[in-house]
Amino acid sequence: MGIFDKLKGHGRDKAKRMSDTAEQKANERTGNKRESQVDSAQQHMQRRLGMEDEQRPPEQP
Repeated sequence: MGIFDKLKGHGRDKAKRMSDTAEQKANERTGNKRESQVDSAQQHMQRRLGMEDEQRPPEQP
C-alpha cells in the first residue's frame, strides 16, 4: 500500500465521521422526527461519493 492509498483511506474515514456527525446533529435538531429522511439522505450522499463500502450495524435501543 502506497502513501496515496493511506491518505485516501484517511480522508474517507474523516469524511465518514463528518457524515455521521452531521446526521446526528440533524436528528438532534429535529427531535428524531425526520430520522428516516436524514438517514436516506446520508446513504444517498455516501453512495454518490463512493463511501458505501460498509453496511451500518443496526442501532441498539
